[in-house]
Amino acid sequence: MLNNIGLPGFLMIAICCAIIVVPFFQLWKRTGHSGWISLFMPVPLVNLITLYDLAFKNWPALTPPAPRTSTETI
Repeated sequence: MLNNIGLPGFLMIAICCAIIVVPFFQLWKRTGHSGWISLFMPVPLVNLITLYDLAFKNWPALTPPAPRTSTETI
C-alpha cells in the first residue's frame, strides 16, 4: 500500500504523525510519565488504551513526595 504514495504522501504522513505526537509528548511529561509513550498515539486502538490509562491512573506529578528523613545534624 505504501508503494503508491510516493515522497509527498510519506511527508504528509510524517507531518500528521508529528502533529499528533508532539502535544501528547508534552502532556505525558507534565503528568509525570515518560513522554516517549506519545509515540503510540498514531497507532489505532493503542492510542485509546493509553488515553484511558492516562485518564484513570494516578499521576506521579500529583502524588505528594515521601517525607524526607534526614540523618544529618546541623
